[in-house]
Amino acid sequence: MELQELYDLMERFSRSGLTELEWKKEGEEIVLRHTPAPVVQAAVAAPVAAAVPAPAVPAAAPKAEEGDLVKAPLVGTFYAAPAPGEEPFAAPGKQVKKGETLCLIEAMKMMSEVPAPADCVVEEVLGRDGEAVGFGDPLFRIRKV
Repeated sequence: MELQELYDLMERFSRSGLTELEWKKEGEEIVLRHTPAPVVQAAVAAPVAAAVPAPAVPAAAPKAEEGDLVKAPLVGTFYAAPAPGEEPFAAPGKQVKKGETLCLIEAMKMMSEVPAPADCVVEEVLGRDGEAVGFGDPLFRIRKV
């Protein structure tokens, strides 16, 4: 199974409302599981409510319109650097080439690199290191060069 096919399967699974999925094909086996929505909502409700007032700076939306956005290709945990204590892959003002790694997203104990879509300058890092991101969440604001 190609990586993009796995991402598509994970995305459809997360939107389906299923709690478990087993998929087998040509010697490959994938098992996806998550807790039912009521448990997840109860566990997430308090931190989200507490987090909303703190970064309630809607100024991020107008900034996002000033450049292109690099969005999360899957649901997982955002990591700005290859390991704790190391320099981030992409910091504001850094020029990167197409295909260079901007960050990592961990999903189901698998690390996935998020590549730069074009030669660009990182204008702003919108993801927060170690925090969860959803499919399509903006991670970086870039300016193509």
